[in-house]
Amino acid sequence: MAPTSSSPAAIERIDDIDVSTEMRDSFLEYAYSVIYSRALPDARDGLKPVQRRILFMMSEMGLRPDKGHVKSARVVGEVMGKLHPHGDASIYDALVRLAQDFSLRLPLIDGHGNFGSLDDGPAAARYTEARLAASALAMTANLDEDVVDFVPNYDNQFQQPDVLPSAYPNLLVNGASGIAVGMATNMAPHNLIEVVEASIHLLRNPQASLDELMAFVPGPDLPSGGIIMGLDGIREAYETGRGSFRTRARVSIGSISPRKTGITVTELPYLVGPEKVIDKIKDGVTSKKLSGISNVIDLTDRHHGLKLVIEIKTGFDPEAVLEQLYRYTPLEDSFSINNVALVNGGPQTMGLREMLSVYVDHRKQVVLRRSQHRLRKRQERLHLVDGLLIAIVDIDDVIQLIRHSDDTEQARARLMDVFELSIAQADYILELRLRRLTKFSRVELEAEADSLRKEIAALEAILASDSKLINVVADELAEVSRTLGTPRRTVLSTSTVAPTTTAARVAAAQPAALQLEDTPCRILLSASGRLARVDLGEPTDEISQGTHRTAHDGIVANVVTTRRGQLGAVTNTGRLVHFSPVSLPGVPASSVSLAAAVNAGDYIEFESGEKIIGLVTLGGDTTYALGTAEGVVKRIQADAFPVKSGNTIISLKDSDRVVGVAPAAETDELVFITSDAQLLHFTADAVRPQGATAGGMAGVRVTDGSQVIFFGATPQEGAQVVTVSTSLNTLLGTDAGRAKISALTEFPAKGRGTGGVRAQTLLKGEDALAVGWVGVGTPRASALDGMPRELPAERAKRDASGTLLDGDVAFVAAAVN
Repeated sequence: MAPTSSSPAAIERIDDIDVSTEMRDSFLEYAYSVIYSRALPDARDGLKPVQRRILFMMSEMGLRPDKGHVKSARVVGEVMGKLHPHGDASIYDALVRLAQDFSLRLPLIDGHGNFGSLDDGPAAARYTEARLAASALAMTANLDEDVVDFVPNYDNQFQQPDVLPSAYPNLLVNGASGIAVGMATNMAPHNLIEVVEASIHLLRNPQASLDELMAFVPGPDLPSGGIIMGLDGIREAYETGRGSFRTRARVSIGSISPRKTGITVTELPYLVGPEKVIDKIKDGVTSKKLSGISNVIDLTDRHHGLKLVIEIKTGFDPEAVLEQLYRYTPLEDSFSINNVALVNGGPQTMGLREMLSVYVDHRKQVVLRRSQHRLRKRQERLHLVDGLLIAIVDIDDVIQLIRHSDDTEQARARLMDVFELSIAQADYILELRLRRLTKFSRVELEAEADSLRKEIAALEAILASDSKLINVVADELAEVSRTLGTPRRTVLSTSTVAPTTTAARVAAAQPAALQLEDTPCRILLSASGRLARVDLGEPTDEISQGTHRTAHDGIVANVVTTRRGQLGAVTNTGRLVHFSPVSLPGVPASSVSLAAAVNAGDYIEFESGEKIIGLVTLGGDTTYALGTAEGVVKRIQADAFPVKSGNTIISLKDSDRVVGVAPAAETDELVFITSDAQLLHFTADAVRPQGATAGGMAGVRVTDGSQVIFFGATPQEGAQVVTVSTSLNTLLGTDAGRAKISALTEFPAKGRGTGGVRAQTLLKGEDALAVGWVGVGTPRASALDGMPRELPAERAKRDASGTLLDGDVAFVAAAVN
């Protein structure tokens, strides 16, 4: 029956409201919902609600790394049906991003199938499969131990965690991006190992300054690698929460065919795909902004990774063309940092210290609550075990008492009265299986009780001492770093992005002017394996005097060449790897500083376990000397070096390695220093030059258990000897040792193949030399992290015991002058 005009359904209700008030209130509710429930991550676990719900639901579904993948659509359905009150598209988009190794530095989901690329989207959820990655297990660990609060889902039928325990600082490691109402967030990924080290330092030193933290976290570590140019914007972001930096692609210039030179791109800026680069290059060539490019070939595949080959026309300089590419294509891109995350339910812009502090406080609270939960559980279990042990002692009486009871209530009451048990103990005994009444079970229970008491004592100690709680948090962070940490991918350079050469500046301003002079330069190799190119105005220019000293400024090789010349890097395995200085960041001779140097491995392809020992020129009449850890010496002329890069210049035994290489004239002294404090020197003419395949000859006699720690060539006049003692029974860095400086003339020369003379007297507790160096000039000592160490000011006798150092020494080399 249809309602009449007088029926209740026909009565209308009209409320008068103020439109402006309603709009304001509705907008504020919407804005709050977007900020808190969708767009911004929580500063504690670095996750947005949808990401947190995905990981939690996958954990509840048992999708661990050791289990099989399941359809992504199934995960999306579970999350949407139980936890996330939004559409499946937003859930699947979030799941896909959590699985992309080019989006996250440490992916949280192990995806199987097409999860997209920087140029293409993923396949539909029904075609892909997913399971949790090992890193996600660290995020969700201990959720069943009351470590975080749980809140109701959207319809109050299920419970979900308000935040994940997060065993590592995910906000910094994986970064975040999102657009809310009136605000946005954009955070760069970082290296897990570096962030964990900074977290541990802040944990133990709550008043740590930003400079101290940046010693551990010098800058972002992007999933795609690349080179970050300039660190000023990064420091600003770490200090204020806002800043920017520019990234460049990792490129190399070389021959791609017998008659063609090209630029090979192996790493691109963050979130830049190869197709975007190719399109921009084609547009630039069409519009005449780019010149000198004949073709672009994309050789990227799943097995070898990214590889773009840009062919250069004959007669055009590759470096000048590269500067054009940096200017007009995404080979150089910028990243704006805006560190906005939720802290105590509200958005906050944070610097590096603030983000680490929020995480450290969260992790301490997680470990505290976990310890309280474990203590409570173990106390409850111990209470039951103690009651069971009481029952086993008088088991016959217990059985008789239960048999003569009318019901369970009476049996419980009589057990509590006769044996002075609690309700929980009495119930546990009543539920006891008869097979537990053996003598062996009693032994097991007593052992369990002892173990529980020890665990309870340990947990009570943690809860009673803030320092022990901090130690637990620090140890767990260190373990996660060891398990999940990977080496840094992005190179950090203090060089600016502006062209550093005249030709490059001309090329940037006038695309047609692409000729670049092959100007002279000097290549420096530091003791810690870092390279720098010093641009010289004229071939006769010298590096300026009085420049400031920085970390990593101990020089082991100093070679004059030209920017487009070819040099050789000698490795500890005896290989000679060719490279060109053109791709190294350059600094003018008037302001040389090795603070801008980069790791040699970032520009030269070494094999696993290889490290650079020295630099040599290719061709010419220079003769070089090599020394090995087992005391072999060899001289080889530069014109005898192999033409092909990567071939060996000395045949080594499997157990041997090269420890030094240096140019050696006939009158120079070849010097060995061994770990058992022996020094041998003889003139270079005692070693005849050999070919590249020769294995050298006996240099110094090395005793069992010892090895050569230094080999070099030097004029005898003015040469100094530096030795640093150590104890092999102490941890690295805990015993600074003693150092001594002597004149090489104090050491008598002996014949090749002999054992040398004592270079330092080892005191009680010292059993070896850790570092040795011989050369002309001012020696420079530094720790493993490159920080300078003071050496004794006075010279000592050749067999003196040395002076106690104020810190450990890892390298000694010539200082930058």
